[in-house]
Amino acid sequence: MMINTKRIVLFLLLGMLFCVSCNDRPMADARDDQKSAQAVEAKDSIAETYESDKASEPDKASEPDKASGSDETNIVDEETEGIEQVKPTTLLYQGHASVRIVTDDGKVIYIDPFMGEGYDLSADLILMTHSHYDHTQDGLIKKKNEECKTIKWSDALKNGQYHTFDLGYVTVEAVEAGYNKNHNVSECVGFILTFPDGCKVYFSGDTSTTPSMKQLADKDLDYAFLCCDGVYNMNVEEASECAKLINAKHTIPYHMEPVKDKSGFDQEAAESFEALGKIIVKPGEELELVR
Repeated sequence: MMINTKRIVLFLLLGMLFCVSCNDRPMADARDDQKSAQAVEAKDSIAETYESDKASEPDKASEPDKASGSDETNIVDEETEGIEQVKPTTLLYQGHASVRIVTDDGKVIYIDPFMGEGYDLSADLILMTHSHYDHTQDGLIKKKNEECKTIKWSDALKNGQYHTFDLGYVTVEAVEAGYNKNHNVSECVGFILTFPDGCKVYFSGDTSTTPSMKQLADKDLDYAFLCCDGVYNMNVEEASECAKLINAKHTIPYHMEPVKDKSGFDQEAAESFEALGKIIVKPGEELELVR
């Protein structure tokens, strides 16, 4: 009887523990479910905030990368810093038939020095088309570099042969000129200057129409300077016809008045000169020589 009583008490205790455990489990599960719901709700809230912020931000794919652009500009600036910019070959029309050319590498060329300003740069090359005083005043050139070369008509034309001089920074080709009572073809030349970039410039010197002008069209000249004073050389009308024969990309009238007023320029003659690609350059003005 004693044993049965102990067994009954033991079973009662076990039953009570089982009931307590069962009662606690729903509460724990409820608490866990509540925590899970709160976590899900918080997660959804964070997601909604992220999507809202993302929608309000600008489209970075389409927005210029300012920082990147700035860096790229800085890189370009650093690469070009200290590098001297190359200047194009530039021609200064001094007046009459006088011209000064400064090449892109700084070489200075004077052609038929006589009139105007701009003789202060040290000469590397002096060209003279014939012996008349209005083409030979090289004393105006204040300085000459040590290796300065002078090429006169008598150097360029010998025994009926026209010569070419390759100086590296320019090639000088002599061509015929003259063919009028004031200029003997055996004592006059014109010059074609060809620069390293291929740009070709023709200076007629004092002349009338020459037989070789038709062949000049084959040289694909970029610029042609044609005299047109109408007193010692051909007039504007004849020079305009020569321009058609030569067919340069650009033609410039020069030596257009017989030094009557010391201006070295005749506006009326320049305007009446006709040529495709005509350029009027006044004394003291510069022209960039480009191919």
